[in-house]
Amino acid sequence: MKTIHGESLCFERFPRLAGLMSRSIPVLFLLASFASAQDDLEHQVKRVTEAFALVQQNAADPVSAEQIFYQGVIPGMLRRLDPHSVFFDPQQFEQLKQLETSTRKGFGSIVSVLPGRVVVLQTLPGTPSARSGMSPGDEIVAINNYRLDRLDLDQLIGLLQESRQQPAHLVIRRPGSSGLLDFTLTPEEMQQPSVERLFLVKPGIGYLRVASFDEQTGAQIKEAIEKLGGGKLKGLVLDLRNNPGGLLTSALETAGLFLKPGSSILTVRGRAVPEKEEKVPADDKPYDFPLAVLINGKSASASEIVAGALQDHDRAVIVGEPSFGKGLVQSVFPLADSTGLALTTALYYTPSGRSIQKPFDATQFALGAVAAHPNEKSDFRTDKGRIVRGGGGIMPDEVVYPAPVTPFREVLEASGSFTSFATEYTQKNKVTGSFDITPALLDDFRVFLAERRIEPSLAEWSSELDFIRSRLKTEIFNQSLGVEKGDEVEAQRDPQIQRAVELITAR
Repeated sequence: MKTIHGESLCFERFPRLAGLMSRSIPVLFLLASFASAQDDLEHQVKRVTEAFALVQQNAADPVSAEQIFYQGVIPGMLRRLDPHSVFFDPQQFEQLKQLETSTRKGFGSIVSVLPGRVVVLQTLPGTPSARSGMSPGDEIVAINNYRLDRLDLDQLIGLLQESRQQPAHLVIRRPGSSGLLDFTLTPEEMQQPSVERLFLVKPGIGYLRVASFDEQTGAQIKEAIEKLGGGKLKGLVLDLRNNPGGLLTSALETAGLFLKPGSSILTVRGRAVPEKEEKVPADDKPYDFPLAVLINGKSASASEIVAGALQDHDRAVIVGEPSFGKGLVQSVFPLADSTGLALTTALYYTPSGRSIQKPFDATQFALGAVAAHPNEKSDFRTDKGRIVRGGGGIMPDEVVYPAPVTPFREVLEASGSFTSFATEYTQKNKVTGSFDITPALLDDFRVFLAERRIEPSLAEWSSELDFIRSRLKTEIFNQSLGVEKGDEVEAQRDPQIQRAVELITAR
């Protein structure tokens, strides 16, 4: 053990240094290099503290040390590394720890959000919204004295998110009621399952929508598959669209549900991180039914790990749009005063060798060169020899885009016509699972639109009839039977889901 500038230098903590010592590099040279690095660090830190002192003494307005370091110095240092290395102040670090356990604060309501309008679709049993007496069809017109009709969509979403952190005063307009109702709701901690939806999209073919990868995701997916039929299923559509990722362990567990024991899932490589390959445990018993995975531009990180591994081993057909391309290993380091640091320490590679990380501007992130060029080649091969493209993200085997939004559809959605009509209908009629859209109901809807000065031409109306039927049924089910039943209807006209079913059936 040697002591330099008051720091204990232990060769066990510096394996590179130990390796160099074994090659007879002069000790004095090593110690001098280390001392030089320490001197340079002390010099740079001194410059920061001098600047900090000048700001504190001379700034026009008082500036706290917390502001300077939490919002300035540390974020400024990380900004030049890559877009994903971030500093967490105490409140943000606590939120991060809550995200890892899928615990959120909320009121337990599912709402339809439009510019200037929020309509309740469902209240979950035993939650603040259900206990308060809120019900499907209620329209929230104000939150904490902010009128919602004056807010655009981004402002509205921001207000909804903020209101879940503390008691909120809501003003409600209830269909059939002349006056406004007042509710005060106190948010509660809620365990949110990452498997949001499960149903049979076609006889024998299951559908699962996974919103994130949390501590229990692997177990929840297995439980959902068993509810749908387990190994007797003829196929499964695993929907990872809009899934931003989450815990690596959950991604590994999920991939292990479908891949043979011993199969490679990913490899981790980094400058200061030993290369490590993750494989399916030898005692795993995977499902072997046909599988399709849905991804889009918001599928990232753990979602891409699962999709990439299943694609490289030819275990699943990947359907949808190219994924986001976030394959950076984020190591979270707790710091003093309940703060934390998420730092990029390595990259994820699929079994074929593809880097998931999409290259970013190396001039903008000059210090993060490790992630600027993650692959030297662009084409890779699956187990069966199929070519899959590298370069960041996962490219689907079948590129399928969402249904286009026509001008008429845009008007109907922006006006909230489907939701408003469904509210009126469910107030007057009992809806069961056998409900369907009749010609008479379509006529009623057309009159409803005309009363609101929405009058499509005969050609527009005729060309959109299938869409109108589906959307009306979805919204009526949302408010009468719950959003799960509404999503089952929606799946029947989703081109990405339907193409996945076709490919499963053809296998």
